[in-house]
Amino acid sequence: MSGRVTLESFEAEETEEQELALDAAAFEEAKLSAFETGYQAGWDDAVAAQNAETARLHSDLGQNLQALSFTYHEARAEMLDALRPLLFEICEKLLPQLAHDSLAGVVVEQLMPVAEGLTSVPIVVTANPVALSQIEGIVAHKTDLPLSFVAEQTLGEGQVYLRFSESETRIDLDAVVAAISNAVTTYFNADLKDETDV
Repeated sequence: MSGRVTLESFEAEETEEQELALDAAAFEEAKLSAFETGYQAGWDDAVAAQNAETARLHSDLGQNLQALSFTYHEARAEMLDALRPLLFEICEKLLPQLAHDSLAGVVVEQLMPVAEGLTSVPIVVTANPVALSQIEGIVAHKTDLPLSFVAEQTLGEGQVYLRFSESETRIDLDAVVAAISNAVTTYFNADLKDETDV
């Protein structure tokens, strides 16, 4: 049993160094070719990196614009929600009061240009009894025209008719207030519908 065991050798075998001999022109050509290959590889890497960066920037810009769009719509919706009660309050309370307070002034503005040529003919001012006393008090102090005041129960508090001998002028602040209120209501109802459709 005394056999010899042969083990594999893991030592690197020494190889003979081979000298490579190139002439100067071939060496310069090999050097130039290696430079061009490295330069082209570097250029391709730079272009690929630039394209990747441009694509990332476009993607980021798109996401930011989308986020900005959502932010704008959210801010607009919150602002409109905050304004809605105020605008309805203005339409329900402030506008009718303003119309009531300014009705007499509007009557005077309508009377003066038309009445310059009709100084001898009485002008009939027809209005709701609630508004008539206010109109009568203000108009009588602002003009010396011959005026006759008639109460008409069927007219709204913002409606006045000025009747001259052959013509008539109608003042309807109630219709103006109603048109403004209707416009506000329509706008908010349409806006609310648009929000639910989205």
